[in-house]
Amino acid sequence: MPKNFIKKYMPDHTTIREHKHLKIFGKLLHNGNLWHFNRRSVSGAFAVGLFCAFIPLPSQMIFAAACAILLQVNLPISVSLVWITNPVTMPPIFYGSYKLGAFILGYELLETDYQMNVEWFSSQIEHIWQPFLLGCFIAGTISALIAYTTIRLLWRLHIIQHIKARQARRTPKRKAKKAD
Repeated sequence: MPKNFIKKYMPDHTTIREHKHLKIFGKLLHNGNLWHFNRRSVSGAFAVGLFCAFIPLPSQMIFAAACAILLQVNLPISVSLVWITNPVTMPPIFYGSYKLGAFILGYELLETDYQMNVEWFSSQIEHIWQPFLLGCFIAGTISALIAYTTIRLLWRLHIIQHIKARQARRTPKRKAKKAD
C-alpha cells in the first residue's frame, strides 16, 4: 500500500519538530492533521509542496511548512516536495518558467549568454522579473492542480479496487452459505 511505503521513508515527528528551521512554528507542529496519511491530507500536501517548489526564494521549505500548517495538510510531504527544485533541476525549471511567462506576456526572450551564477542573474533581473515571476506562479499553480487532482483520483481508484477485491473474496463464501 502506498501509505505504508510513504510512512517507511518519512522522518518521525520529533525529528521534524526539532528541526532548526521549523522550530519557529512551535506548538503548531503538534496538530495531528499535519501527520495523517489520508486522501485529503496527502493530495493537499502534494499541491502545497509543488506550488512552493516554484517559489524562486531559498526559503521554500519554510513557505511549504507554513502553508501546510495553515491548510492542515501533511507537513512532511509538503516540505519534502519542494526539493523537486534542487540545485540540479532549478535552472531548467526556472528557465522554463521564464519562457512560459514571456510567452504569456508577449515578451521577446532575452538573448544573452546564460550563466548559472548569482552575478548573471542579478544583472538580468530587471529585464526578466515580470515574465519570470508570472511563469513561476502559473507553473506552480498548474502543477499543484494536476498533482492534487491526480492524487485524489489515484487514491479513489485504489479504494475502489480494494472494495471490489474484498467483495470478490466474500462472494464465494456467501454462495457456499446459501448452498448449505
